[in-house]
Amino acid sequence: MPFQNIEKKWQDRWQEFGLFKTTENPGKDKFYLLEMFAYPSGDVHMGHFRNYSIGDAVWRFMRMRGKKMLHPFGWDAFGLPAEQAAIKRGIHPSKWTEGNITTGRETMKALGLSYDWDREVVTCRKDYYKWTQWVFLKLFERGLAYQKKAMVNWCPECNTVLANEQVIDGCCWRHDETPVQRKTLEQWFFKITDYAGRLLNDLEKLDWPHSVVTMQRNWIGRSEGANIDFEIVETGDRLPIFTTRPDTVYGVTFMAIAPEAESMRKLVDICPNRERVKEYIATVAARSEIERTAEGREKDGVDTGLHVRNPFNGNEVSLFVADYVLAGYGSGAVMAVPAHDQRDFEFARKYEIPIRVVIEPENVRLDPDEMTEAYIDPGIMTGSGPFDGRFSRKAIPAIIEYGAEKGFSKKAIQYKLRDWLLSRQRYWGAPIPVVHCEKCGVVPIPEEDLPVELPFVKDFLPKGRSPLEDVPEFMNTTCPRCGSPARRDPDTMDTFVCSSWYHLRYTDANNPDEAFSKAEADKWLPVDLYIGGIEHATGHLLYFRFITKVLHDMGYLSADEPAKKLFNHGMVCDENGEIMSKSKGNVISPIDVVKKHGVDVSRTTILFFAPADHEISWSEDGIKGAERFLTRVEKMIPEGLDSSKTTDSVSGLSNRDAELYRNLNRTVKAVTEDVEKMSYNTAIARMMEFINFIEPDELKNSAIGFLVADKMARILTPFAPHLAEELNFRLGFDSFVVERDWPEFDPDAVGFETVEIGVQIMGKLRGTINIPPDSSQEIALEKAMAGEKIRRNIEGKKIVKVIYVPGRILNIITG
Repeated sequence: MPFQNIEKKWQDRWQEFGLFKTTENPGKDKFYLLEMFAYPSGDVHMGHFRNYSIGDAVWRFMRMRGKKMLHPFGWDAFGLPAEQAAIKRGIHPSKWTEGNITTGRETMKALGLSYDWDREVVTCRKDYYKWTQWVFLKLFERGLAYQKKAMVNWCPECNTVLANEQVIDGCCWRHDETPVQRKTLEQWFFKITDYAGRLLNDLEKLDWPHSVVTMQRNWIGRSEGANIDFEIVETGDRLPIFTTRPDTVYGVTFMAIAPEAESMRKLVDICPNRERVKEYIATVAARSEIERTAEGREKDGVDTGLHVRNPFNGNEVSLFVADYVLAGYGSGAVMAVPAHDQRDFEFARKYEIPIRVVIEPENVRLDPDEMTEAYIDPGIMTGSGPFDGRFSRKAIPAIIEYGAEKGFSKKAIQYKLRDWLLSRQRYWGAPIPVVHCEKCGVVPIPEEDLPVELPFVKDFLPKGRSPLEDVPEFMNTTCPRCGSPARRDPDTMDTFVCSSWYHLRYTDANNPDEAFSKAEADKWLPVDLYIGGIEHATGHLLYFRFITKVLHDMGYLSADEPAKKLFNHGMVCDENGEIMSKSKGNVISPIDVVKKHGVDVSRTTILFFAPADHEISWSEDGIKGAERFLTRVEKMIPEGLDSSKTTDSVSGLSNRDAELYRNLNRTVKAVTEDVEKMSYNTAIARMMEFINFIEPDELKNSAIGFLVADKMARILTPFAPHLAEELNFRLGFDSFVVERDWPEFDPDAVGFETVEIGVQIMGKLRGTINIPPDSSQEIALEKAMAGEKIRRNIEGKKIVKVIYVPGRILNIITG
């Protein structure tokens, strides 16, 4: 039958009945299911279809398991993806975005997905971004939002700054062939570093993929060591550094500082070699962090002419400005110990800087003139004053304590994580809710005056500065504190600010007075299952944890983590192996496939391709198999099956019906276990095996025909919900199939009975084995070879042929 004929019918009935609406008071049975919302930079494609089909399968299964579901959807509508797509087509972002939302919503409804559209959020609309601005004000109030001049990542293609998390292999996350540049600009930041320790430690609470946990752990980058105050000889000023190797401090022979470090900017004009230093800083500004820190690349730098005193031994060493040092780590300066750090070693050899050995392997003397690489392992300390002769690792606490007693060092923990840069020099985003007043400085907009509305402008193209600066009616305002003339902040917020709290808005999506009420949020949080791509591991998935923790600390939430469990779906590629992306123009619309084959066939195909967390290449080759499978299921279950033909045991059944009963229960058990693990491809394979086991028209005459049809319709629901609904109706049930319970299996019927078969070698009986009657030849042979007697009779001989009759005989021919 053409499956499209029944799909619209059941979608209309689900809609009419309000099947997907959220229960208001879920209690202990709550289940908050969330897929990452979409950028409306085009219509939904097959990659989205796979992600949302996985979520829909979970919804139907958990609903049949008695859970009260929250399953909302929305649109990540502000930011670069939508704006770039609009610019490419010469359309205003608001028109382009709203048009795509309308198209995308209709597409998703046509796919029969189980979203509660009453809770839809659209981040570019005032009723949402008003509360994005409120989130900003809460962080500002907490001292976690601040503005400073900083060296930033700049994408010349996007004409805006990028957060560190949006730079991938030195290129822009939106333009993977555009190298990121470095610029110094006044920017807004969220102080995510204040939460580094908790973000790291609380990973232990989460049921997230190991790969994502590892990526976040490495991105946060916890290091234990010491802060040591060196002294700039010419000024007497402190030059603090962080090191994980205080055991090497007596081996410092030069100091290195990042070209963009704040302390370097203060020193540049007093450097004896200031002209060379300024020229070098300008040169390095064009290099990416990836390039500067790449292994194997020759490091370079310039002697500033300044000197630094080591507080541990009083030695004075030269201060170099060097490109391999980054301002984002510690103070932006490092103590350089060439004998025990490979980068320092290469730099010292290049610039003929002395090398001083202070750690040696036991009973081995190291000659710095003969060393070809740094000695980086632990060993026995030498040339280290009071610590000579001690094992280096064990001496670290004593070295830190020694410095602490003298007032120039202390134990410290350092994180690689940097503060979140959130301001963007683009039009399409939520305006930053502050004004700049000459008298009062930076003043937040009062909450009652939100939202600060994004004005409609014709010229929204990026210019390297915010287009809003050219809109005087937006920029010119009055200070809410003193009433003097003031200017609005021209930048807009990064789209990741919008998505950092959307999971909270869904819990109370239509509240006009609050971003969400604590009572509603506490009913549903944390998210029980979050489905999305691993590409967000160190971006969105870190940011929304941070914002959740901040709002928890401020008393707005009881939960301090946004999602208990995370599932990373695999990407969908085109036939050339390229990941489908609207920006690449290689997407396939599911609507085209659905019009031709139907929703159920299309989603069964995409769920059957591979494990749900594996990448797949979309091809219509798999559709025929799914179509044959669903056609056989539909024909197998005719109308008018006798509902009395059911049983809960194998007792009294004919041999064939007993075999059918056992296979049914094994299938229900296997599918249940696979669906619980989200192993949808193997669940579908198991159902296909079962359908192939059933003879045509067998259920009409079977004593358990109705039982088989009923359980088959229910376990089909996560994969082909429209057909499952139709079959459920044929069987005479008035309620929707998801309102019924997921089927149980008979534990007494899922085991396999065994039979004894003879094992022959060259036609002579040599023993017996007990195996299930439908065992394969490989299993039978493996079982036979496990017996000592059989193995002894074959030892030293070659098996040339095996004759196997399942359930009867195994004959091994040797030669």
